[in-house]
Amino acid sequence: MADQTLDCKGLNCPMPIVRTAREVKTMASGETLEVVATDPGSVADFQAFCRTTGNELVESTQSGDTYRFLIKRVN
Repeated sequence: MADQTLDCKGLNCPMPIVRTAREVKTMASGETLEVVATDPGSVADFQAFCRTTGNELVESTQSGDTYRFLIKRVN
């Protein structure tokens, strides 16, 4: 279970990443954020976001047109 959830359904690139970056900055190290999005490009975007920020992409799943990402703040 995530510490926080961010609904980014209906938003297109770059807004899911922009909102996620803003939310992650408010979190303590070790906390997790669940992001729900509908933009197919978000899969690659969240992989790149975690790689460049040093945060951990714990899980990435798809159910129909909905994508779910679980991000752990590392730094």
